[in-house]
Amino acid sequence: MNEDDFELVQGSGNVFRDLGDPLADLKQAKAILAARIIAVLDDRRLTVRKAEAMTGFAAADFSRVRKADLGRFTMDRLMKMLVALDHNIRVTVQVDSRPVTDAASLATRSEP
Repeated sequence: MNEDDFELVQGSGNVFRDLGDPLADLKQAKAILAARIIAVLDDRRLTVRKAEAMTGFAAADFSRVRKADLGRFTMDRLMKMLVALDHNIRVTVQVDSRPVTDAASLATRSEP
């Protein structure tokens, strides 16, 4: 194999979008929140049991976040978990100026 066998493609900054996931923006936002939760747990050296006692969220929830098993979580729940760990959250919404032309496009922009 030589260098001519590969094509270098710049990513969009959202791996889910690059892989064609229809819920790419939602999954990216959840991943960012989960990464912050994990960072707080690591910085404070909190076990999932200590995090449960501190926040009231189940230890299993923190375990799922650590494993990036985010399918059961809403954005709201992840934000509440982060706030319960004594972190302020600032959410910025940027509206895309491109018009939505069909139902499929709309589905990729909203949470199920």
